[in-house]
Amino acid sequence: MDARPTARSGGVVATLAFAGTVAAIMQTLVTPLIAELPKLLDTTSSNAAWVITVTLLVSAVCVPVSGRLGDLLGKRRMLLACAVPLVVGSVVCALASSVVPMIVGRGLQGMGMGMVPLGIALLRDVVPKEKMSSSIALVSASLGIGGALGLPIASAVAQYANWRVLFWGSAVLALIIFALIWFLVPDVPAGAKGQRFDVPGALGLAVGLVCLLLAVSKGAEWGWASTTTIGLFAGSVVVLLGWGYWELRTKDPLVDLRTTARPRVLITNIASLFVGFGMYAGMLIAPQLLQFPEATGYGLGQSMLAAGLWMAPGGLMMMIISPLGGKLTDSRGPKFTLVCGVLVIAAAYGLGILLMGSAWGLMLFLMVSSSGVGLAYGAMPALIMSSVPVSETAAANGFNTLMRSLGTSVGAAVIGAVLSQMTMETAGYSFTSEAGFRTGLMLGCGVALVAAVISACIPALRRPAAAGERAGEDAVPETAAVKG
Repeated sequence: MDARPTARSGGVVATLAFAGTVAAIMQTLVTPLIAELPKLLDTTSSNAAWVITVTLLVSAVCVPVSGRLGDLLGKRRMLLACAVPLVVGSVVCALASSVVPMIVGRGLQGMGMGMVPLGIALLRDVVPKEKMSSSIALVSASLGIGGALGLPIASAVAQYANWRVLFWGSAVLALIIFALIWFLVPDVPAGAKGQRFDVPGALGLAVGLVCLLLAVSKGAEWGWASTTTIGLFAGSVVVLLGWGYWELRTKDPLVDLRTTARPRVLITNIASLFVGFGMYAGMLIAPQLLQFPEATGYGLGQSMLAAGLWMAPGGLMMMIISPLGGKLTDSRGPKFTLVCGVLVIAAAYGLGILLMGSAWGLMLFLMVSSSGVGLAYGAMPALIMSSVPVSETAAANGFNTLMRSLGTSVGAAVIGAVLSQMTMETAGYSFTSEAGFRTGLMLGCGVALVAAVISACIPALRRPAAAGERAGEDAVPETAAVKG
């Protein structure tokens, strides 16, 4: 029986998409300030880098935890809970005059990233079937939209106003999100009400992820062969293996690994790693090409603000393409949409290799790439939700979002290593060479093609005969689910 309310579904979708966009904007909020942070906070460059790293670590830990709590306590309640650290963290950052409170504030902001998988899971409860695919696509793509639009907005504010305005503005946006969720998002019964929260599982996942992401994000700085980096990698393997053993034995796990091991869910999550890598490689390369000095022979000499404006159409394309991707999912299924999306990303990298010598060419590259990301990001949650029980919707989406985040982290590390190793000397300064950027673009293209092959291996949905065992067949329209 479909008991979804329809009258307010448009407002719910708009609220959740806005919430995801703002949460993503907060991740790129400090990008224009990176060079100035040591001076502003009276600290070293290595300490200031934690202002970026801590948001990544906290969001990676909190996304699967908030997803599971959404299944246990209710998704609306957890959406409101995620908005609170966004407000508090923004205020702490706005008032910070040293690096420690800034890191604390940025960590609190990272907790808000759980909004996106919670919002996608809530759509299953409140949006009618005919609007489900396009709604999932729009809310899922809000992560990319916020990331693309956040840079020019933050650059403009940082250039023409005091840097603290960035954080006061984000606090106001977070308050608006809280109010919109409070008034527009309905309360629906928790899918896993009565089950217990897996505290050991949450702690084990947190420790394992922190070890892994610290090694990935700081390996280049500490040295990939250093004792610290190798120790962290080894620690993450040991802890995550122990965590997996616990999750398989406990009654109410944080992440049901048996569900995650279903071929349809497992292969989608593996594809998500490669899609995250493929998306982030271009986002890392394009702004550097735009801002490198023209004296290098290939840099375009744009300011941070101008570079952000050249990149902004990519975010707009994602916003436009996402609903169209939902229609494609309705007609051909989410698997078809995912394969199309990653092939578009691969084609965009080919375009980038050819057109990297002009700002217009890079803008076109980002527009095509973002279109592919919009298709892919909308299809992955549809694949996940059509394959898991209602009681695990938010947790499964949180885990999928985590896989994408791990992909972007690995992508940042790999592309960063390539760009830092392939250098040239110009006017006494060391810059990434043109060959380095071309190699990075070719890597992005190759990874996207691998993602397409993996996505093509996702099996069709098999519906259990017993009604009580159905794995969320209402996640996408039935025709799409069967085809995809």
